[in-house]
Amino acid sequence: MSRVLTLTPNPALDLSVRLTTLMPGSVNRSQESSLTAAGKGNNVARVLARHDHQVAVSGFLGRDNQGTFERAFAQWGVEDRFIRVAGDTRVNAKLSEADGRVTDINGPGALVDEAAMVQLLEDIDARCDAFEAVVISGSLPPGVTPEWLSALIARLGTQDLPVWLDSSGEALVQGVRALPALIKPNEHELAECVGRPLPDESSLLAAARELQQGGIENVLLSLGAEGVVWLFDGGALRARPPKVEIVSTVCAGDTLLAGALHGVLKGWPREKTLRFATALSADAVRRIGVGRSDIEDFTALCDAVCVEALAT
Repeated sequence: MSRVLTLTPNPALDLSVRLTTLMPGSVNRSQESSLTAAGKGNNVARVLARHDHQVAVSGFLGRDNQGTFERAFAQWGVEDRFIRVAGDTRVNAKLSEADGRVTDINGPGALVDEAAMVQLLEDIDARCDAFEAVVISGSLPPGVTPEWLSALIARLGTQDLPVWLDSSGEALVQGVRALPALIKPNEHELAECVGRPLPDESSLLAAARELQQGGIENVLLSLGAEGVVWLFDGGALRARPPKVEIVSTVCAGDTLLAGALHGVLKGWPREKTLRFATALSADAVRRIGVGRSDIEDFTALCDAVCVEALAT
């Protein structure tokens, strides 16, 4: 299988809480809760490792609570290349309600100094020949600028390493300028990228095609319950997920990205890749955590995904 590097600049311990309805200002009782090592790139790594890829995880990790991550990395079977920094890795609270609404309470992250950034770059430079793809996911911690992220993507590009980027805000805006191989924005993030409102689906598709024609080979546009559109050179595909009972949408996007990369690395046709990734993401919303393809009804989930070609 392929070797992949996932880079999570700002990892987190995710406190995921499932409850019927969140009532602010009142005592709320949970139905289910868990505390797990997470961060968007780490979620991607879990899915890829479960599908037999050799995965190295990197980014910046607080020394004071690194043990939970180290145990998780060993359990997932991934190689720990995280750069340790002073302090605690942040804790993010994810409150999932029965109607599918999710409330995120995210911390800023541990402060990263110049020495840690240099160390990460040196480690990547020394090992870049070992990887077939790099995934950069999530927000940036204090001390790491969007410009630094853009320079990193450009640096990887000079090594002919395809970079898949999933971020938001200025980190995504600056990252796009370095022309990663793929980006995975939602409608709000896409509007940030092009610097204008995108009030309807036709404007969303036009903006995604604009970015794709500007040098980003692939745009994976996430439309939530309405599915996902994959724009590539010469065409576009849309996938609509099957209707499932929603438990949590927290890891659905990370699962989608990992499923798509899995299909690309295996050389699958785009339609098969998008169908697999969409079904995997649909399974993710049925549970707290990432999606799984080793469940009994996964074939039925795949068959229930509607994939069609789009004219854009």
